[in-house]
Amino acid sequence: MPDNQVVKEGREFHFTKQDFARVCKLIYDHAGISLGESKQELVYSRLSRRLRATGLNTFGEYLALLESNNETEWEAFTNSLTTNLTSFFREPHHFPLLAEQVKALRGKHPIVLWCSAASTGEEPYSMAMTVLDALGRDASQVSIVATDLDTNVLATAREGVYPEERIAKLSPELLKRHFLRGTGAQAGIVRVRQELRDMITFRQLNLLHDNWSVRPPVDAIFCRNVMIYFDKQTQLAILKKFVPLLRRDGLLYAGHSESFHNADDYFKLRGKTVYELSAKARAQSSVDDPRQRR
Repeated sequence: MPDNQVVKEGREFHFTKQDFARVCKLIYDHAGISLGESKQELVYSRLSRRLRATGLNTFGEYLALLESNNETEWEAFTNSLTTNLTSFFREPHHFPLLAEQVKALRGKHPIVLWCSAASTGEEPYSMAMTVLDALGRDASQVSIVATDLDTNVLATAREGVYPEERIAKLSPELLKRHFLRGTGAQAGIVRVRQELRDMITFRQLNLLHDNWSVRPPVDAIFCRNVMIYFDKQTQLAILKKFVPLLRRDGLLYAGHSESFHNADDYFKLRGKTVYELSAKARAQSSVDDPRQRR
């Protein structure tokens, strides 16, 4: 198919193979996200909304706007192409281990956890609930840094407000301990309790950027179902940057479909999709110096 041939006829906007290739390069260079050929329809659907919002008539004009380094539109472009599938206590086998980890660290030092793909907040709030249930009053020793590339989902996460169907699978006991139900005009929605929100700091962060707003030492990194969007080279670069952040006994929690066999020099499998630093990497890990704390 020639570069300038339209991928599909009958659309509101012409979208060519060349346009798709430019989108792929832009999002890869900016966020490390690799888009396969199967994502053409998704890209067209999501970016068509941006053409309407900006009043532009062609993908060529829109991509030229991005290439002119329009900061506002770059943010909207990135948000449009970021996938944010999440839920409370997703992949639940990790949370008992997290509870064991923080119990073992109780009283030793301030505990820092990092959720590197916070999305709309369900994952970091699940971490906070786990910590609070495990430590009780001692949960004040724990702080959670929750980051994401997408500014829209971070705004939702900071609010901590969700429709009731999002918490339908949680136990009544958990709901009573950690959520407030809306009444009257707010019926049908819930909000996480303030003590959970106080544990978490939400920040925008691009894993591809050199300067991260997370400072060592970190006790655990949740990087679950994130690496699947990156190629092996990008995955390895990010994993290498995790090493000096983690304490020597720190843990990396990964997604169920992710494996880091290409990073044996840095991480070794400890349990089901949970990694610890390799012997070689421990020498590079953060020293336990409070002056390095964020």
